[in-house]
Amino acid sequence: MADSSSVLCSQTWPFSLDWLPPQACLVGGAVRDALLGRRAEYLDLDFVLPVDAVKIARKVANHYQAGFVVLDEVRQIARVVFEAATVDFAQQEGDSLEIDLQRRDFTINAIAYNPHTSQLIDPLQGVADCRTGVIRMVSPLNLQDDPLRLLRAYRQAAQLGFIIEPTTQSAIRQLAPLLGQMAAERVQVELGYLLNSPQGTPWLMAAWEDGLLPEWFPQATAQRVGQLAEVNHSAAILAATWPDLREELETPVGGKSSSLLSLARLVKFLPSVPEAAEEQLWRLKYSRVQMRVVLTAIHYLPQLLSGATSQMSLPEQYFFFQNVGSVFPAVAVLAIAEGITVDAIAPLIERYLKSDDQVAHPTPLVTGNDLIQVLKLRPSSQIGTLLTQIQLARIEGKISSYEDALEFATQLLNSD
Repeated sequence: MADSSSVLCSQTWPFSLDWLPPQACLVGGAVRDALLGRRAEYLDLDFVLPVDAVKIARKVANHYQAGFVVLDEVRQIARVVFEAATVDFAQQEGDSLEIDLQRRDFTINAIAYNPHTSQLIDPLQGVADCRTGVIRMVSPLNLQDDPLRLLRAYRQAAQLGFIIEPTTQSAIRQLAPLLGQMAAERVQVELGYLLNSPQGTPWLMAAWEDGLLPEWFPQATAQRVGQLAEVNHSAAILAATWPDLREELETPVGGKSSSLLSLARLVKFLPSVPEAAEEQLWRLKYSRVQMRVVLTAIHYLPQLLSGATSQMSLPEQYFFFQNVGSVFPAVAVLAIAEGITVDAIAPLIERYLKSDDQVAHPTPLVTGNDLIQVLKLRPSSQIGTLLTQIQLARIEGKISSYEDALEFATQLLNSD
């Protein structure tokens, strides 16, 4: 019998076991993770039912006033969404549960658990592979039927700390070109898992070497992909010295699927020309927010690299921070990965982390309205130019007050 905290125990589910017929089984990742002792606050449960999967799912949703959607009318798959769980109900494929399990991707995901009898159904020895930490394909044909499974092998190896069995990895190499046929959104999700943690880096590099990624990143080179480990090392160095920087690097960007650091890793797969990189990001369906981070990092990294070797002036620093904004931590990590010393960019990092620093985080002494009203100016581009000149004068220590700013603006106008 499963312990009371395990997902195999029906007491942890958001609905009663009584709704499931006697032959219904929990399958897939939930069973695997339970066997590995992995816990999750949000449950993701998949059930296989011999009959009436959609009908039963609808009844469960109605009873518990949960969300309901039919995912596949033909294959009879429906989803019920609770506050702390997503539960999928799928009709059994084939004449038996064993046949259904034979159609899955890897043996560790082809284990079923009958909650009525507390019985594990394991025709492919997935339990043994869980114990030894091996990802083994059920068959090459199953991988070919859904080529996203090729990349998923590397993602699960990273998440679980497993290895990919050699015959399986060999089959993946042979089938690798098929990944190019998959929907971009699905590929991006799998990439996101790998980009989001240091554990994913060696498996990203392996996926590249095994031919899975060139179709999506045709201009990536072995040298740049090989620098992924340096990106992780650089992030660790900066985070150890500036914990606040670690927090910013791990902050989600455009949802939970990416962070500044994961997008910095993504840069290593992209061309150094922003326009070419943008084209590849569009193809992979990245959001505008995520694209802005990546393209900003690509565009301004060269300036930071050159500025660190021949120190930027205060005006140059001001415009640099104005352009990179909150993307600065990602640019800093990439610069360290490229070989710039921490000492060389430490002053810029200190500026960035100091919220009242007028170079990195300027606050105006006067506003455009102040200039218009006090100096009797008309709204025009001249206002923006004056405000910039005032801020530059402030960071250079020439002015420090509202009155100074107005007097300085008057001098500029008179000189013009």
